Amino acid sequence: MRDLAELTATEARRLIGRRHISPVELVEACLARVEALNPVVNAVVAMKQDEVRAEARLSEKRVMAGEPLGAVEGLPFGVKDMINVTGLPTTFGSILYRDNIAMMDDPIVAAMRAEGGVVLGKTNNPEFSLGGNTRNAVYGATGNPHDPTKNAAGSSGGSAAALACGMAPLCTGSDTGGSLRNPAAFCGVVGFRPSPGVVPGNGRSVGLFHFSISGPMARSTEDIGLMLSVMARADRADPLTCVVEGRTFWSPDDFARLRVTDPGRWRVAFTEDFGFTMTESIIRRAFAERIRALAPMLPKLAEAHPDCTGADRIFSVVRGLSMLSSHLDGVRRSPESYGPNMHANIEEGLSFSAEDVARALTDQTSYYRRWQSFFEEHDFILSPAVTISPRDWHELYPTEIDGKLSESYYQWLSLAYASTLAGHPSITLPVGRDERGMPFGLQIIGRRNEDAALLSFAREIEAICSADPFLSAPRIDAAKLARHPPVSEMPGFLGFD
Repeated sequence: MRDLAELTATEARRLIGRRHISPVELVEACLARVEALNPVVNAVVAMKQDEVRAEARLSEKRVMAGEPLGAVEGLPFGVKDMINVTGLPTTFGSILYRDNIAMMDDPIVAAMRAEGGVVLGKTNNPEFSLGGNTRNAVYGATGNPHDPTKNAAGSSGGSAAALACGMAPLCTGSDTGGSLRNPAAFCGVVGFRPSPGVVPGNGRSVGLFHFSISGPMARSTEDIGLMLSVMARADRADPLTCVVEGRTFWSPDDFARLRVTDPGRWRVAFTEDFGFTMTESIIRRAFAERIRALAPMLPKLAEAHPDCTGADRIFSVVRGLSMLSSHLDGVRRSPESYGPNMHANIEEGLSFSAEDVARALTDQTSYYRRWQSFFEEHDFILSPAVTISPRDWHELYPTEIDGKLSESYYQWLSLAYASTLAGHPSITLPVGRDERGMPFGLQIIGRRNEDAALLSFAREIEAICSADPFLSAPRIDAAKLARHPPVSEMPGFLGFD
């Protein structure tokens, strides 16, 4: 019999609704994976197993009593340690909040619970989610499930690793420069960055900036749609969410019931670097192989990309401005309590003048309009999700790519933030392995606010790839992984050195 921990969320929810499996059985299978594999990768950093089991029993009672069931009834989900779960720590990966216990649920968690979801626990992230390597001084490093000596990426690395290990079928994540998409690529799962406002957020210090967005992570595109249908809601507290008479322009059903589409009808562009990213040669070769494999099914495929002039500079300035608004006062009060990435952000942010900010905001507007012009001629863009193949997690960030020095600790995330700047939805699909045997992530970008159309197209690409052993999503060998030495026993596990 198939291990229940390996079921997708959609499969598990269907079986629960038919009473073929129970929420308790599913939760026990996931907890068994946590017990066996979490010491190896350090993905789940806080949980209360008694409460997890109690929630599962309540869900089972609803099922057996024939009550109306929620969209995610009985499904365990991991919660990134940036948002609150009542009674569990919310540390943000910072020693300043090591003892911070949440007194109430974040709206995302509350929405998932209201639809029958079962909180499994908190998943690891870097300090304040800064950077693409999930390491911090509170919980230590998260290893890649496909090779625990390698980086799980970030900042939603704990969520991606938990999904790859079968610890939960769904996890929350958040994304500024690729924090949903990059760990999904490194760990062989699916991560989706929605259009601004689709998933309302109350954690942005500058609410009108669209860089930081929450979104779903899972093991299939259909599961992403299922979770997004719960996370997406009408909420006037987020200035990016358009609410008219209590409703948004999209319906949750748009995400929960994706339309069937013919991928051959769409005009699809592809690019390995958007004309500016430092894409590693191994990633370029892997991407070229995927394009050759997909080309027969995409007759309107063409090599092209939007004009991304100034992308690195715009991202640096606007991101720096956002970091100052959130963390400048704290760093000034207690500089010794923050890690190197935070100090790099603050120093960079302070280096920009008002003229730099004005120019960056103006340039971002021009950038956005160029992207809209591009999408008048194309429906989707394919690219690699990340510029590099996973590396040793001891490397805080790549200082060089193919011999070229990085200008910042986040420049290697540029394949993701290319679309962040324009506010377009983007999904990462696991598409086989690269020549080093590590997962390869394919990024698909759609039109702004056409999230359901992007998910429908991505599901068709996913189906094509799943039928090809070369392109199918890489899976871990759980028994083999369980025998690997725990990541906590590796030198440099805790902190940044």
